Amino acid sequence: MDFTFTEDQQLLADSVATFLHREVTPERIRASWEGEGSDTRLWQQLVELGLPAMLVPEEHGGLGMNELDFIQIAQECGRVALAEPLVEMAMIATPMLAQLAAGSQPCARVLQQIAAGEARVAIGHPLNPAVADAGIADWLLLASGREVHLVPSDAATLIRQDSVDPSRRLYTPEWDRTAPTYRVAGEEAGAAAWCAALNRGAVLNAALLLGLAQGMVAQSVTYAGDREQFGRPIGANQAVKHHMANCAVQAEFARSPIYRAAYAVAQDPARAHIAASHAKLAAGEAALLAAKNAIQVHGAMGYTWECNLHIWAKRAWALEKNWGDAGFHQERLHAWLLEDTTDIGAEHTFDYPAPEALDSAA
Repeated sequence: MDFTFTEDQQLLADSVATFLHREVTPERIRASWEGEGSDTRLWQQLVELGLPAMLVPEEHGGLGMNELDFIQIAQECGRVALAEPLVEMAMIATPMLAQLAAGSQPCARVLQQIAAGEARVAIGHPLNPAVADAGIADWLLLASGREVHLVPSDAATLIRQDSVDPSRRLYTPEWDRTAPTYRVAGEEAGAAAWCAALNRGAVLNAALLLGLAQGMVAQSVTYAGDREQFGRPIGANQAVKHHMANCAVQAEFARSPIYRAAYAVAQDPARAHIAASHAKLAAGEAALLAAKNAIQVHGAMGYTWECNLHIWAKRAWALEKNWGDAGFHQERLHAWLLEDTTDIGAEHTFDYPAPEALDSAA
């Protein structure tokens, strides 16, 4: 069984990574903090690369790809601390619209607008108290109970909320919840859509957190090699090496659960909630450890406004609580582990039959 990415998937991820590392600089991120944070030229470049349209079904003008095709791109977006709302729209809002498009003409129209690069969509999940980047979105996916409402941004009143991360502009939306024109899914269909969106959101954030952790480690290693004390680089000290090695190992341990979760979301929805929670927990731990140790390697100056490291650290602190905090995902895993029907053990890793079943069959 081959668990590696295909050549096409890897080539796409590598080309996007090259573009992001060239175009998304700390200076450009700082510039986006002014106003509403929309870098029109950068967004147009992302549209020209086809990234917002990747998960739009082909019948709506998109590329018809899935979450596994996008997961490495999400990781690279985290590595450069991309401020544009590409990842949440492409990997959460777009699949949710596609899930509802068969029974909702408005969802189908918005998918066509996304594929053409003419619309941005922000999503407000019931688990998240505020909607990120609603101020620059054309449409809002919002919850009223378990229903799904697709609301034009100009039909909602947006109340700005503070965030530890200047790149995340959060809003609490108020809109007419009784308007039938906004409702695109009722209670039953809406509950399924919000559940699937939660799993995608957890996987997406896990990929972003992994990329952020890798970005912070890379910056700290560079700094430790350049910064000299007593005539030699501080990176020559064993204590500094151990800090960075621990971060690198933690990030590497998070990588496989994230890729597995992306596969589960795309191909095995019945197990997606367990894989998503595992990935979010592993990536959250890696990102928090990287932020802590990277700031310590920088001698605490990493948290100051002048140092670029704080861009990555603050994003990690914000995203670790988004789409379910550690307690929420631990509870999901605990509930699954305590189920009587849960198959645990090496013999169930690939759904092989238990040894006694093989004996009886013989």
